Amino acid sequence: MVTEKIGKVVLNYAYYSGQDLYSDGEQIENQLLEIVKKEGGYEYVHESYSNWACLYHLSRQRENIVEPMQLSKADKVLEIGAGMGAITGALAKKAAHVDCIELSRRRSLINAYRHRDQNNIEIWVGNFQDIPIKKKYDVVTLIGVLEYAYHYIKAPKPYDAFIQAVASSLKPGGRLYIAIENKLGMKYFAGYHEDHLGRPFKGIEGYHRNDKVKTFSKSQLEEVVLRNGFTSTYFYYPFPDYKLPTVIYSDDVIRDIEIEFPEQSNYDMPILKNFNMNKAFSSLKGSDERALFANSFLVEAVKG
Repeated sequence: MVTEKIGKVVLNYAYYSGQDLYSDGEQIENQLLEIVKKEGGYEYVHESYSNWACLYHLSRQRENIVEPMQLSKADKVLEIGAGMGAITGALAKKAAHVDCIELSRRRSLINAYRHRDQNNIEIWVGNFQDIPIKKKYDVVTLIGVLEYAYHYIKAPKPYDAFIQAVASSLKPGGRLYIAIENKLGMKYFAGYHEDHLGRPFKGIEGYHRNDKVKTFSKSQLEEVVLRNGFTSTYFYYPFPDYKLPTVIYSDDVIRDIEIEFPEQSNYDMPILKNFNMNKAFSSLKGSDERALFANSFLVEAVKG
């Protein structure tokens, strides 16, 4: 079976190894699959599903990260690391067509069931590096994906190689959107655990090669993008972070605007809260340090 249709969504297995290479756990993913089969588009997070996995994967709040993206009804979008489709539907409503790439068949099925009424989505199941990209896209998204390049990109410099490969899939003038945690995010100084490794101060103190995950400061992220096929960047700052953003500030306003956001963001980890982040950001009003210590980034990069 090379392709499968769930409603109007096409799943393509031409480059699927037969093994799901990423999972939140079989039990929780099967639960989520049953939910979306029954709920269809899944318009809300039901009280009976009130655990972190359901909130994270199914909350409509995830779609807020798409709002600043410059998308038109003529655009063809490549969503790399589509997961269970948290933003796939929002992208499809704004664009002409969305091609998704996702490592896991089960996660792809969840995506397909929740968006089965949309006729402009195709999901390619497999590793990005193994799938020949034959189209040139207007927009590519990496939402919570770049940090895992070490796992899935076989190259001496996997983060650079990943960005280079993305650049080659874009039309001239095409746009890449990356959402990722800031390794120097204020929440980590406040005592929140590093999101991927679950240890306090890990990103601040520095990653080791055997951690196999890596986030960046603002300047580090900008550098890795600009040296690998892109000519300009523009930053947005989702609060409390990019996963469940309630407000997103742009480079144009971050210095001087009143910042207020709910501080709870590490819902699935213990929190050692050393200070009030809202007060800390207020104390930096009028300074460039606000951008440097934002909890996460959404960066728009333009291909030359």
